Amino acid sequence: MPNYHYTFSIFDLFWLFLIIVSLVPLMKQKMLESARFRMMRKIEQKRGSRVITMIHRQESRSILGIPIMKFIDMEDSEKILRAIRMTPKETPIDLIIHTPGGLVLAANQIAHALLNHPAKVTVFVPHFAMSGGTLIALAADEIIMDENAVLGPVDPQLGGLPAASIVKAASEKPLEKVEDNTLILADVAKKALDQMRNTVKDILLAKGWSEEKALKVAEILSQGKWTHDYPLMKRDLEALGLNVSTAVPKEVYALMDLYEQPMNLQSSVQYIPVPYKPAKESRKD
Repeated sequence: MPNYHYTFSIFDLFWLFLIIVSLVPLMKQKMLESARFRMMRKIEQKRGSRVITMIHRQESRSILGIPIMKFIDMEDSEKILRAIRMTPKETPIDLIIHTPGGLVLAANQIAHALLNHPAKVTVFVPHFAMSGGTLIALAADEIIMDENAVLGPVDPQLGGLPAASIVKAASEKPLEKVEDNTLILADVAKKALDQMRNTVKDILLAKGWSEEKALKVAEILSQGKWTHDYPLMKRDLEALGLNVSTAVPKEVYALMDLYEQPMNLQSSVQYIPVPYKPAKESRKD
């Protein structure tokens, strides 16, 4: 029989290199997802709950490695609703959220799905949950947030502009000097404000709040009292009557560490990533 000997050419090595380079990011992503699932399972076993995460950070997932900033969208809503349907009615739900906000429709769906779950619902906020994230947190039986974490107002935004400011600007001009497009925008803004007030009020009423108190808090959060990015700390939320704790389990922070920013972006924050002992304990006798 003939004896064939195949020798690698420079082109073979080049294609082998491309295959390896293309597989490495996929392998790293799979390993990262596996680590996340292990940490989520650890939290579930510790708390006897179903853990769901909605963490919006930049992740380089495209072919070109371009990071994309995520927001609450309908895909998030579909996945969370599916996870809730798969959870037994007697099993508590722990939702870990880290988000700048997003679509009102999606956030509203998630909030009402949490309201309809019979067992206890806890929302963890390690860093921030603004706008739609706050709307979701309002549906929880308990909010557990880092002592420096923040929620935010839920006032509607239209085209990047506060709905409350649109209504105010249109009302402060004589009608004959207001353009038709502005009047239409102000009408839509007024409807958005009314809808958000009612949404927040209904969520709080479902949590057992009185009509008067629910309406008052809904007015404060939804009608433009603050700018949309105003940070609401634990003390602010407690003043509104929300059930807030700062007892965030260490496993939640460990899980957040597995959602780092893409490596191709240079961070402006650096530190030695190990916990330090108090000064008196670190000195030698």
